[in-house]
Amino acid sequence: MNIQLIRHATLWLDYAGVQFLVDPMFSDAGVNPPIMNATNDRRNPLVPLPFPMEKLLQPDVILVSHLHPDHWDAAAIEALPKSTPLFCQPGDFAAITGQHFSNVTEIGQSAIYKGITISRTSGRHGTGEIGQKMGQVSGFVLQAEGEPTLYIAGDTIWCDEVKHALDAFKPDVAVVNAGGAQFAVGDPITMNADDVIRVCRYAPSAKVVAVHMDTINHCLVTRDILAEALSTEGLLGQVLIPADGQRLTLDK
Repeated sequence: MNIQLIRHATLWLDYAGVQFLVDPMFSDAGVNPPIMNATNDRRNPLVPLPFPMEKLLQPDVILVSHLHPDHWDAAAIEALPKSTPLFCQPGDFAAITGQHFSNVTEIGQSAIYKGITISRTSGRHGTGEIGQKMGQVSGFVLQAEGEPTLYIAGDTIWCDEVKHALDAFKPDVAVVNAGGAQFAVGDPITMNADDVIRVCRYAPSAKVVAVHMDTINHCLVTRDILAEALSTEGLLGQVLIPADGQRLTLDK
């Protein structure tokens, strides 16, 4: 299995011979306004794609965890072929087909594509009233003969739903959206360094891949901050923190 971090939460996966594009965000650097109610006013994305968008336009499958624009943006919607098979969470079908995608499947529990089982997992995109306003989010687990079990947690904090996914699937690899995304008030809405540490402690046999950093203005935990926290806890060897464009090869 190969995982390439494109930028933020956008991944290119080579899994069991199938090319997956996950949560595509293709906007040029600085073309979008800051996230509202953040602690700074930097325009998004903070950094460009690591290579031309045209290299990302022919996946076999698209996975969309939820419809927030840092995971499914107007640039990707416009550029991607509309007949590409696309899997999404329940409730997002109408919006995506309304964007002229013609081969969309909602995953309630699981689906199978070319011998790969794709299971949907749940999470919590924050706490309290903010978490409720952020809406439903999902992750995905990929399983196939001869391949490592891959858990893509999606936009979630550490919570019982993440524990359940780790218990149920016992993933070999867990991709977590770190960055500690946070508004000017309230708790983080994605994993911060403490949450990534909790994942490592709870699933010590899993290799953790931390993404979703250094790209959107309300993500306050940088790669350097996360690496320092993991080093202090003696966990840096369990976690990979790829740079934009970096490709990882992970065996079962």
